[in-house]
Amino acid sequence: MKSTRALCFALTIFLLACKDNGSNTGKGKDEYETTKESLEQVEQKNPARFLEIQIKDKKNIIGQTVVQGVISNNAKVVTFKDINLKFSYYSKTGTMLQQDRTVIYDSVAPGKSIKFKTKEFAAKGTDSVAVEILGARY
Repeated sequence: MKSTRALCFALTIFLLACKDNGSNTGKGKDEYETTKESLEQVEQKNPARFLEIQIKDKKNIIGQTVVQGVISNNAKVVTFKDINLKFSYYSKTGTMLQQDRTVIYDSVAPGKSIKFKTKEFAAKGTDSVAVEILGARY
């Protein structure tokens, strides 16, 4: 009789312990999903914070300013597309001569980079170009 009670008691404790561990695993997954969602929201609200650009510019034979560049996505979750850029053209003395905007219709996945190339007829006397990322869609 005593051994039957002891066996039932041990079995009950074992089942409760197993059930408890299962609920902790589910809770951990929920916390992970919540953290992942909040990270995604932060990245979606601030695309310029997670996109980085490097450029080189030169003049071609017909006088256009050719800008070649690489856009890198430093986000962990969000893929950005349709990247909105602002081009500022400066003289030798640093005076801004002209500004243009363009959109790069491509997508860049998290941790990846894309190349782009644009050609513009810049203002006379343009010596250098600066490019700023204004935003992007996701």
